Amino acid sequence: MTPRISVDFLDTDRVSVSDRGFTYGDGLFETLRIARGRAPLWPRHAERLQAGCERLRIPPPDPVAVRDEVLRLAEGLDDAVARVTLTRGPGMRGYAPPVSPHPTLVVSVSPLVLDAAASSDGIALRLCTTRLATQPLLAGLKHLNRLEQVMARGEWDSPAIGEGLMLDTDGDLVCATAANLFAVFGGQLMTPPVNRCGVAGVARAEVLAVREVTEARLNPVRLEDADEVFLTSAVRGILPVRVFGTRSWQPGPVTRALQAHWCDIGLPSPSECSKDSDR
Repeated sequence: MTPRISVDFLDTDRVSVSDRGFTYGDGLFETLRIARGRAPLWPRHAERLQAGCERLRIPPPDPVAVRDEVLRLAEGLDDAVARVTLTRGPGMRGYAPPVSPHPTLVVSVSPLVLDAAASSDGIALRLCTTRLATQPLLAGLKHLNRLEQVMARGEWDSPAIGEGLMLDTDGDLVCATAANLFAVFGGQLMTPPVNRCGVAGVARAEVLAVREVTEARLNPVRLEDADEVFLTSAVRGILPVRVFGTRSWQPGPVTRALQAHWCDIGLPSPSECSKDSDR
């Protein structure tokens, strides 16, 4: 199915070549899931988008209007994925941002089919050689420049590998290319901090809100000692890790409890709650 797209609330797919999102990656984006006409994590997406606008000094859009546009384009789709892209808008040549920017808002919605095996049995991870550069000014933001992730994701093409973990320049784990990382040690849930690089994921924020989590540095050797490992994604949900390095795991109780929480908030995965579930 061709994506349903709007630009500044008009049904079109055309953006000016002078748009700073195109020329400089000057903007932000959110990727969210819509299930049965609802976007349960939208308040967290809206909060992150607002915070990103403040840090980049981009006038923020009306979050209610953006949500309504997402739901309009998703109408009739049982399960869908939406990308909301906000740029600083058109600009003259040069890095200097316009004094009075006119942001561009692009919303794209497509049907979503999730991998049942990934949520039930888990995925295999590899370690990427591409590392994340330290930049506290941009750390945590989901800004448009994703070249580090693009290069990391280009390191493998095997369907047996579900994701790649990325290190910072000090050799500590930060995240996967498109997900955040969690590990359980003796019942204690841990996740790497994202205050120097990486993205502060919306699904990550949901886990931090409902569970006691320690933010601490974590290296690959230490990760192999974990009792459970899983990834979080606003679209894919809670993904158990089955294999990393020399270790293999079965999805554990913390992972399964969080998958049940995803069902409870209205984001079912193919293996944890049926389409007709009332949870």
